[in-house]
This record gives sequence, C-alpha cells and structure tokens, in this order.
Amino acid sequence: MAKKLAVVAVGGNSLILDPKKVTVEDQYRAATETTKHIADMIEAGWDVAIGHGNGPQVGFIIRRSEIAAKYEGMHEVPMDVCGADSQGAIGYMLQQNLQNEFARRGINKPVATVITQVKVDKNDKAFQNPTKPIGGFMDEAEAKKRANEMGWTVVEDAGRGWRRVVASPIPIEVVEIEAVKKLIDAGVVVVTVGGGGIPVIDDGQGGCIGTAAVIDKDYASSLLANEINADLFVISTAVEKVAINFGKPDQKWLDRMTLAEAKAYLAEGTHFAKGSMAPKIQAIINYLERGGKQALITNPENIGRALRGETGTWIVKE
Repeated sequence: MAKKLAVVAVGGNSLILDPKKVTVEDQYRAATETTKHIADMIEAGWDVAIGHGNGPQVGFIIRRSEIAAKYEGMHEVPMDVCGADSQGAIGYMLQQNLQNEFARRGINKPVATVITQVKVDKNDKAFQNPTKPIGGFMDEAEAKKRANEMGWTVVEDAGRGWRRVVASPIPIEVVEIEAVKKLIDAGVVVVTVGGGGIPVIDDGQGGCIGTAAVIDKDYASSLLANEINADLFVISTAVEKVAINFGKPDQKWLDRMTLAEAKAYLAEGTHFAKGSMAPKIQAIINYLERGGKQALITNPENIGRALRGETGTWIVKE
C-alpha cells in the first residue's frame, strides 16, 4: 500500500496543559505526550509534516527581552527573530521526543526541524489595521514614546495599560518549501512553519526581509498542506469534535461536514468563536478550495481513533 502524506498542525497551547505549569520542562513533558500520538500515526503508515503554534512561547521570549532591556541594559530582540527562536526551541522538543519514541518502538525514521520563513504581502490590509497584542503592558508615556521612536502601533487595553499590536497577514508562500519537499521525499518527518512561520516580505531584489507580524499557524499549515500535496490536513486542538450551536441547548457535535456546510456555518457567524475555532474552519476551507482532499479536527489523544473513523470531525469536499 502506498504511503499517504499528512500535515498535522499542533497548537502552541497544547504544550501548556496547566496555566500554572509553563516552564520549558513542563512544555517538554506535554510534547512527549503529543508526539506519542503522532508516532501512532506514523506507525500506521503515514508520512507526516508537523506545523505548530507558538503563541505563549513567543510571548515569553518577548517578555524576557523586554525585562532584560529594562533592567540589564540588554538590546531588545526583534519580533521576527523571537519567532525564529521559538521555532528552534519547540522544534527541538518535538523532534527529540519523536526520536525517543521511535527508538522505543524500533522505528527507523529520521526527524528534522526546518526554521521556516513564510512570505506575506507587504500590502496586505492587515498591516493597515494591526490587531494582535504582543509583549507586556506599558504606561501611556512609554507606549507613545515607543510609537514615535520605533514606529510601533500601540493601543490601550481595557484599562489594564498600553500594549503593542501587530498585523496578522495571510501567508502566501513557504520560502523553504523545496527543502521541506526533499526531506519528506527522503522519508524525514519534518517540523516546519512553526508559529505560522517567520513573517517575511519581498525586499524588491528577489530576497526577503523579516517583518513584525503574526501569521496564524493553521493558515500556514493549510498552505503547507497544499504546497506538498498532502492527502490529509489534521488540526490537533483542545476538542475531540467540532460543534455547532456550541454551549447552547441545541448544541450538536459533528462527525462530518462538507465544504459547503463548513462555509455556511462559518458565514452564519454564530457557531465558531473568532479567536479559536473560526480560523481553524477557515484554514480547512482554504485547503479544500485550493485542491486539498480531506481534513480532520480532533484532540491529540484521539488522532488514532479519528483516523480509524471512530471520532473527530471530518471535513470533505462533498
């Protein structure tokens, strides 16, 4: 039987299972559990590329940088480099855990992390309306000083203080895609588009330059799935299945959705929360409309059962 290829998008929050346990060691232990389920998938005959989120982790890196600058006179780290740092750290945790799990199971399969740039359009309308808060809180004077001196966009955040906000543009190209393809063709499990990828824009000379932005990891993983012609796009998240009318008396868990149904539910605007499930559904819609085959949403511990058709929500073309 010919092997099939899947992209699995793992949430950055899935490495923080308890808000009181956020250390690197805690995240490593969480990654251990997540990679066991991905190893199950690989053992069942799938080739896999792994995308992951980095929201909490890149936030920690930025705060460390801000604190070191304020109290120790250290230079602050640019946001695109913070994203690269998080890719390396999370990739390390995922790849080492997978390597260790393969060793326990006697699976001879290499794993590698690719520090991945993802190109965005400098004219994306998101740059005219930044909305993603990053970094710590500031008083008004400091916020406006940074806005004037560093070109930041700052906003007052519900009476809690001022924060920097950045754009969340749409990903249009995985820069390292040829390297990723060659690794997959060679049988390597690839960790890539971490945190949605390091956002870069065209420098006008055929190259790229980093930019301060946040790319949705599900959108980037969706694009990756299309670019490597994946047979399946899996979003690993906090719920076993997707529900419509969530939290209401007529809540209904879904085993299956067609592309048309997913678009209709999303358009209604009441079923999927904008900050959580809505972008996941949109990412899957994008994948299917660009020629993708099928997609699955479930939690990590149920990936194996879902692949056997026992749970999860499947989204298909028709």
